[in-house]
Amino acid sequence: MLAPALYTFGYEGLTIEAFIERLKQARVQLIVDVRELPLSRKKGFSKTAFREALAVACITYEHRPALGCPRPVRNRYKADGDWQTYTRDFHAHLATQKAEIADLSLATLAQTACLVCFEADFGFCHRTYVARAAHLVGAPAVQHLTARTVIADVPARLAA
Repeated sequence: MLAPALYTFGYEGLTIEAFIERLKQARVQLIVDVRELPLSRKKGFSKTAFREALAVACITYEHRPALGCPRPVRNRYKADGDWQTYTRDFHAHLATQKAEIADLSLATLAQTACLVCFEADFGFCHRTYVARAAHLVGAPAVQHLTARTVIADVPARLAA
């Protein structure tokens, strides 16, 4: 049996079929949806359809809205594009979610998990910060899936 892993993956630019195929290649067993609101204009990625498609592939789905980016933080970033402010504000939110992060960390120890959001670039998505926070309290090392590769997390290169 392989040791559990903790991945992040954004579905931007992928079909649901391609996304699930990539998860299967990485042997993901648990998807943790870290979108505050699990809605998508992209076919197959809204909560119910997403959960059902994952179930067909024998992948468990969990939605953890408390680990999503709060609307005011998202709206400010859309308005000003200031990543440093976004990062500061999201970290402030994350600091209020210690119990949720600890619970997430425990869930990742038993099975290979993947935190999911829309953004393809993990360097500009809150899921990276969530994964790092979970790792700091015991989750496996963070790795980022892309459509073709796996990239080990290097926190310093994404410092805000």
